[in-house]
Amino acid sequence: MNLSTPDICIISSISELMRDLGQPEPLHPLIGLIDYNQVQPGNMEKGKKICLDLYKISFKTAFSGQVKYGQGYYDFEEGGLAFIKPRQIVFSPDDTLSYEGYALFFHPDFIRGYPLNNFIDNYGFFSYSTSEALFLSHKEKSIISNLFATIAAELENNIDAFSQSILVSQIEQLLNYSNRFYNRQFITRKSINNEIVTSLDNLLGQYFSENKGLKNGLPSVQYVCGRLQLSMRYLSDLLGSIAGMTTQQYIQHKVIEHSKDLLTTTSLSVAEIAYQLGFEHPQSFNKLFKSKTSHSPLEYRQSFN
Repeated sequence: MNLSTPDICIISSISELMRDLGQPEPLHPLIGLIDYNQVQPGNMEKGKKICLDLYKISFKTAFSGQVKYGQGYYDFEEGGLAFIKPRQIVFSPDDTLSYEGYALFFHPDFIRGYPLNNFIDNYGFFSYSTSEALFLSHKEKSIISNLFATIAAELENNIDAFSQSILVSQIEQLLNYSNRFYNRQFITRKSINNEIVTSLDNLLGQYFSENKGLKNGLPSVQYVCGRLQLSMRYLSDLLGSIAGMTTQQYIQHKVIEHSKDLLTTTSLSVAEIAYQLGFEHPQSFNKLFKSKTSHSPLEYRQSFN
């Protein structure tokens, strides 16, 4: 897809990024580290859409004011991390100076040929929205600060045969710590995460009670994430932490639970229940129900009679 339009600023290289931000020439052509305090917006208009052909790890060491996070506000005041993968559309900030910290950018070619290139997509937080950032405790912030300082020190060295391998290993270490801290965040934000699950349950309950499946089909992952204003990957990881299921599996679980109610409290036929839930074919409902319960819908109904 060609994203080049007058409304979108496409940045394809580290050098181009540095020029637009009023920074010196990069120390390495495929990786760059920027201090937010030294950013000069240059040709980037505030609020302009930007498409980066780069990975970005943003480390905000301090915020001015309260920052909203998902359905609530962040737990710690020590700063946080946000992640962007190539070809994502983002907006240049209206408040560039409202926080302090650093941003690490690297081109996909920088990790090509290394094991990290093959499993970087496993770091799901690159698909989270910026409102689902990782917020850090004081101890976590210290660890991340040291990692960024180590990367900065390596970039200051003269480039040699070992530079790229060392930097790639440091990036991988940064990502692994981020994985650990996100797991902590899912645990410590239990009350807010439970609110999200409750909202999801209410959303699905309303979907079924209003028989929206007859017109719109089964509720999709895209539908529930859009209504909850959460990225698909974040909601799936959240549900994995709380319920041990992906979003798709959780929706299927709720579909089966609601179908059990219909099977035991109404005289609707199995086919009518299937269509009401949103299945195009009753056979698909039968197959899913049996895979989840080891019984066909009719067998389940008969067991209650």
